[in-house]
Amino acid sequence: MPDTTDADGLTVGQVSARLGVTVRALHHWDEIGLAQPSLRTAAGYRLYTGGDLERLHRVVVYRELGLGLDRIRTVLDDTADVLGALRAQRTQVAERIDRLQRLGAGLDRMIEAHERGPLLTDEQQAAIFGPGWDPDGPARARLRYGDTTQWRQYAERSASRGPEEWQAVADAVAGLDRALGEAMDAGVLPGSPEANRLVERHREVFAPYFPLTRQMQVCLGRMYEADAGFAAHYDGIRPGLAMWFRRIIDAGARAHGIDPDTATWDGGQEERR
Repeated sequence: MPDTTDADGLTVGQVSARLGVTVRALHHWDEIGLAQPSLRTAAGYRLYTGGDLERLHRVVVYRELGLGLDRIRTVLDDTADVLGALRAQRTQVAERIDRLQRLGAGLDRMIEAHERGPLLTDEQQAAIFGPGWDPDGPARARLRYGDTTQWRQYAERSASRGPEEWQAVADAVAGLDRALGEAMDAGVLPGSPEANRLVERHREVFAPYFPLTRQMQVCLGRMYEADAGFAAHYDGIRPGLAMWFRRIIDAGARAHGIDPDTATWDGGQEERR
């Protein structure tokens, strides 16, 4: 469309540039009767008068305030409704601000959880996880596992978990540790129904951290026995418990058709799918 100036009005292109709206929007507002040009050139092109421009300016203002086009039409054509419309829109804006603030707070928690795991003070961690808890452990774990799917799942769970929820997790872990020690004392054999129930219980207790497949569980069992820190924890409950725990995990995996000797962490991903 030519962008020519007429003595009695402004072309669509000129209005678009002046108000910062698209030509397409101007055409749409014209078609629905919201803001129509009062004049036409001899060739049939739209021309907007000063009065038309004032109405368009008001449309732009109310649109920026978030009013829909139908609501804007009512406001422009019924001056008695202006205050009611503005008050209603102000309420909606306040509600939107509140939602955004809560979203921002949630994002802050998620970022912090990705950076350091449990959103607890050192004192809270010591009280919940016991005096042997190392508050720097999650930071070291992030350096090692921060790019993994499991760390992201762990962070997502941590972001929405408070002290009471973490206490429940710690209690469940402690309960499992006691049950493992008692089962070993009772001579429970790997592959027995009772041992397999403990293996499944371990997966359930571990779930608050991230979903644990059986192949992943086998890999953890190896680590429990081979890693000095984990071995010291389990063998501190009962001498030899780390090895026994690994053996019942392996036996449970075999019952589900998994060869512990070839199980891999990535294989655990395939199992879950």
